[in-house]
Amino acid sequence: MRLRTEQLSEHLAQGPLAPVYLISGDEPLLAQEAADHIRNTARAEGFNERELLHAEPGFDWDTVLTEANSLSLFAEKKIIELRIANGKPGDKGSRVLQEYAANPSPDNLLLIITPKLESAATRSKWVKSIEAAGVFIQAWPVPPGQLPAWIGKRLQQAGIQASRQAVDILADRVEGNLLAAVQEIEKLKLLLPEGEVDAATMSTVVADSARFNVFALVDKALEGDAQGASRNLRGLRDEGTDATVILWALARELRTLIKARESLDAGDHMDWVLKNLGVWEKRKRPVKMALKRLPINHLKQMLRLAGGIDRAIKGMRTANPWDDLTTLTLMFCGSPVLQPANLRLALRD
Repeated sequence: MRLRTEQLSEHLAQGPLAPVYLISGDEPLLAQEAADHIRNTARAEGFNERELLHAEPGFDWDTVLTEANSLSLFAEKKIIELRIANGKPGDKGSRVLQEYAANPSPDNLLLIITPKLESAATRSKWVKSIEAAGVFIQAWPVPPGQLPAWIGKRLQQAGIQASRQAVDILADRVEGNLLAAVQEIEKLKLLLPEGEVDAATMSTVVADSARFNVFALVDKALEGDAQGASRNLRGLRDEGTDATVILWALARELRTLIKARESLDAGDHMDWVLKNLGVWEKRKRPVKMALKRLPINHLKQMLRLAGGIDRAIKGMRTANPWDDLTTLTLMFCGSPVLQPANLRLALRD
């Protein structure tokens, strides 16, 4: 079976799950969401274990069959996630995938993720065997003419009512980058009051340099530019930017870094980790810099501080949120401003 990403929800709702799924495409947001949807549905049906395999040069393809035939200690059903970075399994990989598809295990779900497959590859024996046994999902980019409708639907899902003119303005701004569109919608949820967003409001929000400097602050912090990040933070404070918006942006990046660090520590490949977390191409460099600089315990300390700042903003903790935001920003840059012991003292209510 071959499906488009927009057909996946109906397929999963109707059930049952197919034994094999192949997701291919050069639209990272749609590919990521499709994989998440399959994983979540599988977990709801008892697939509680997940084994992640990277088919890179030197990969032992027999590992796929070994994992498929191995039973866990608790006999739970398992997701075997296979990521083929170049989309080319080679002769050995092709034979293994055909063998698996011919006799899939009912206790396993094989989820294969690749970049966009060329036309010839979609007609290969291994892809055809997966289509026969399971589902081949292609994540196509949204054509320019369909982008306003796609954005309008996403806005509705986020609880935002927007005029056609407002939707067109946002579509023009993101220029086909779906990840950028989703991030803009997340910002709109934070920055705008309830009610319909008209063209004038959308233009004001997307052109407000003070608000967009929040994301410049995050980039400077990721790069370790303590002086630039501190100067940017002071500017945002002086311009009257809401501390909640800044905290949201920093905490969001922290959670991404923690997930990435945990995946890397588990042996996952950097490029796959960043792609699956939805990190834009132009932001990969600063994110990589932060991951090399910040160990997992440091990141978790920072997230704890972010929780304390949130309580201070809400009046649940006696502290100056801007002072703590400065501390958090400097920690992002790698400055050892707080150690575990005095962090506990700093966060006392």
